[in-house]
Amino acid sequence: MRRIADRDGGALAGLFERHAPVALGLLHRILGGRGEAEEVLQEVFLQIWMQADRYDGARSTPRGWILMLARSRALDRLRRRESARRREEIVGEEVGEAVSPLGTERLESLEVQRQVSSALGALSPDQRRCIELAFFEGLTHTQIAERLEAPLGTVKSRILLGMNKLRQALSAQA
Repeated sequence: MRRIADRDGGALAGLFERHAPVALGLLHRILGGRGEAEEVLQEVFLQIWMQADRYDGARSTPRGWILMLARSRALDRLRRRESARRREEIVGEEVGEAVSPLGTERLESLEVQRQVSSALGALSPDQRRCIELAFFEGLTHTQIAERLEAPLGTVKSRILLGMNKLRQALSAQA
């Protein structure tokens, strides 16, 4: 791992040859498809290349670290897949409801959606992105920090400040 951290491509190739089959098997079992498993495997080894200096031999073996990264990425992928499925269901329901006459409950729901969209639009792009990743994609603060390549404390602050702004904006509209 130290050689990979020093940007030794041969060391990464050797690590891949040794551990990729096991990681691919795990990813295939979790994700259910070979193509998606191979995509995630590439992401895992890219992450290893970029973050090999974060590996701590006292905490796990290289294989253990690789499998932990693979599992984490696969679960992220499953969460995104489920989130996209839920969004598609909601859009499908809204399209179906739009054909029928709008009752007061539906009008109220549309008004709340408009208010939330307006409040989100008032946030800074960084705050909005962090909140979207947390609430719409179901990512943890740590996962958001990794995705945005930002410090964990910065991500937590952006979410906290953004949520406070949203709360203020929505309570002012109520």
